[in-house]
Amino acid sequence: MDRKKNLAGMALIVGLMALTGFLLLRDQPFAKLAGILRRLNPAWLLLGLGLMLAFVGCEAMCSRLILGRLGHKTSYRRCLSYSFVGFYVSSITPSATGGQPAQVYCMSRDQIPAAHGALNMMLIAVCYQVVVVGYALAVAVLRFDLVRNLGGGLGLLLLFGGLVNGVLTAGMLCLMFLPNAARKLTGGVLGLLVRLRLVRDEAAARAKLEQQMEEYRRGAECVRANRGLVPVLLGLTVLQLTALFAVPLAVYHAFGLAGSGALDIIGTQALITLAVASLPLPGAVGASEGGFVTAMKLFFGAGLVTPAVLVSRGISFYSFLLISGGMTLAVHLRLGRRERTGPLPKRARSVPAA
Repeated sequence: MDRKKNLAGMALIVGLMALTGFLLLRDQPFAKLAGILRRLNPAWLLLGLGLMLAFVGCEAMCSRLILGRLGHKTSYRRCLSYSFVGFYVSSITPSATGGQPAQVYCMSRDQIPAAHGALNMMLIAVCYQVVVVGYALAVAVLRFDLVRNLGGGLGLLLLFGGLVNGVLTAGMLCLMFLPNAARKLTGGVLGLLVRLRLVRDEAAARAKLEQQMEEYRRGAECVRANRGLVPVLLGLTVLQLTALFAVPLAVYHAFGLAGSGALDIIGTQALITLAVASLPLPGAVGASEGGFVTAMKLFFGAGLVTPAVLVSRGISFYSFLLISGGMTLAVHLRLGRRERTGPLPKRARSVPAA
């Protein structure tokens, strides 16, 4: 993990946090805010933290299942450490681009071949994208009034996020299951980028593209060889995202509020997440808070929505940024200590993906 990039990411996220905090709190008297926060029910806040543990834990279980099918008897605790590393690095890199490479890097230092680590993260990413898009589509079809509640600006972001994630999902599935069509399409796009001089080294780009397509081919072979794996992964991903989207519901009850449906709050958070996920901001800081204030005012009211966003994001992002940062440091120290004392015996055999 590049130290300079981590420091730059942390500096950017601290700056965004400071700006976001200023914009949220500039019209909020501190004494009034403190009085509101004192009314919170701590049991519901603990439940919110438990939901975030479930969010990280579900991904860890997915990794354990996939790596097990690839011949690596990795403990759940070890997979949990990979997930915390992914959460931390994703949080400090724009559009969460650094999390998966960091996890693959940690796995490779634990004697899991990089090809298997990349395959593991690719399958998790495909399931995540499918469930995110499916969640938002279900909300839009069943409760379109929640989409209208977003307003014009956030609604446009939702449309943009839906298009980007929809294209990504379709592209991933095409690369896995329609390799010939995908090769023609990606080759044509690359040729266009070369003609537009947006890509200068065509040979290197084609080599990287072929490497990526090979990873997706191995993913398709793994899926075909383990047909019962994908439904389990999708089920765990549904639980994972439901836990994340339910954090505002726990905060809603922590304030002692009642009257709004649980599915409405969970569905609205799903829409906010899709709307801001594609923005090139580390941790979607600023955009997530702004989206929450706009959309969740329907449930919390104008007087409580600012304290609610502070508590909700404090649980779902900022507290776990600190926790995952500590876990990432612990993983780094463990790997460094093991490398100084010599590698452990290999715990499992490597097997082909298919």
